[in-house]
Amino acid sequence: MATSQEFINYVCDQISGIGDIRYKKMFGEFMVYVNDKPVIIVCDNTAFVKKLECIQEEMKDAEVGFPYKGAKEHYVLDIDNSEFCKSVVTEVEKVTPLPKPRKK
Repeated sequence: MATSQEFINYVCDQISGIGDIRYKKMFGEFMVYVNDKPVIIVCDNTAFVKKLECIQEEMKDAEVGFPYKGAKEHYVLDIDNSEFCKSVVTEVEKVTPLPKPRKK
C-alpha cells in the first residue's frame, strides 16, 4: 500500500512552522525534508524517523518498524501529536547533514 497524497500533506501540516518543509516522491513513497535535510520517511501512510541518540529519550516508548525491505529499524512517529512531532523533528534536523550534491 503506497502513501496517499492526503497523508503526506497531513504530515507536512503537522510539522509546519519549524522550518522550510517540502517532500519528494521516491520509489512510490515520500521523503520529507526540513531545511533541505531529509528527516522523515513516509511509507505505507506511516511516518518514520531514524533511530538517533539525540531523540532516544523522547522516543523510548515509541513503536519501531522498518519503512521498507532492507531498511534499518526506525522509530514510528506519532504524527497525530503535532507538538511532539515538532520537538522530535527539530532535534533530528539539527544533527542531519545536508545531502551531498549529485554529480552530473
